[in-house]
Amino acid sequence: MPTSAPPRHARDAELALSTTSLRKTYRTRKGRRVAVEGLDLHVPRGGVHGFLGPNGSGKTTTIRMLLGLIKPDSGTMTVFDQPVPERLPQVVDRIGAIVEAPKFFPAFTARRNLELLAAAIGAPSSRVDQVLTEVGLAERGKDRFRSYSLGMKQRLAIAGTLLKDPDLLIFDEPTNGLDPAGIHEIRETMRGLADAGRTVLVSSHILNEVQQVADTVTIIGRGRLLAEGDVSEILARGGTEAVRVRVPDPAVAAQVLAAAGFAPEPGPSGTVLVRAAAGAGRLDAAEVTRALATREIYLAELVWQRPDLEEVFLSLTSEDHLGAGVQHAPPPPPLPPAAGPHRSGGQS
Repeated sequence: MPTSAPPRHARDAELALSTTSLRKTYRTRKGRRVAVEGLDLHVPRGGVHGFLGPNGSGKTTTIRMLLGLIKPDSGTMTVFDQPVPERLPQVVDRIGAIVEAPKFFPAFTARRNLELLAAAIGAPSSRVDQVLTEVGLAERGKDRFRSYSLGMKQRLAIAGTLLKDPDLLIFDEPTNGLDPAGIHEIRETMRGLADAGRTVLVSSHILNEVQQVADTVTIIGRGRLLAEGDVSEILARGGTEAVRVRVPDPAVAAQVLAAAGFAPEPGPSGTVLVRAAAGAGRLDAAEVTRALATREIYLAELVWQRPDLEEVFLSLTSEDHLGAGVQHAPPPPPLPPAAGPHRSGGQS
């Protein structure tokens, strides 16, 4: 598979973690199955990094290797410039991770559960109220765990990872099984943690959900790297912006728009999809409406159609089937390291 140099943000910025040529296979009844194939992963310090791909693409396997839970067949891994798993004990207190469903005592309050966890991992008890506040559960700390919604239970699990004040947080599919309100709560929690100076690595197969919170992303498929880089640059690969207009006569509207210098094409359900002509710059929706109105064609609907991570992923997967290989986004400016002194703490 073709390879290329890491994007500039991976070379110049201090990395929270990285992998090089990482490979892991499993023995099955049908022989060896490749779970991760030569993966190069670069997670910049600070912000939210989305680790994206469909179920079975190797995300959880990669995370388990980084945490020392399983051993890779080959390749190298570093966390805060320390090779792992060899030097994982030196950095483990700077990592907080959730790779399984949270386990708490149902009959105990949230605060009591965290107090017990803090005692078990050697974290100061004074951190309990702080982390409850940090995940938005301060007013529900006296409620029993069994009364919590799924979203609240997941936020309590995140609170547990914060007891030792880690620099890096790793969440594997944290919104699985949550309703829209719970997903929103977790998304806001992750964004808040990143804005406070931590690095958040979140794996997910729900690409559009991560798009709303991530600063940078890695997209993998079948255990291989498909793309990585800044979210805005990755989205630029999804195609040009367009507007979908609904008009009484789509065929006539398309002729008018083509004559006005746009690039129209038939849209779904009797609409017209309008893009800027090649070399014409960015699409201006006001110009689209003006061109139609001058011919007394009035819109019933105008909706922007912008590329999203799901579209990019589907495109990359198709290219991967054709053997297109690794792609990197154009280099954004280097990301600064998180402000302030290093903290120690976390739960892995």
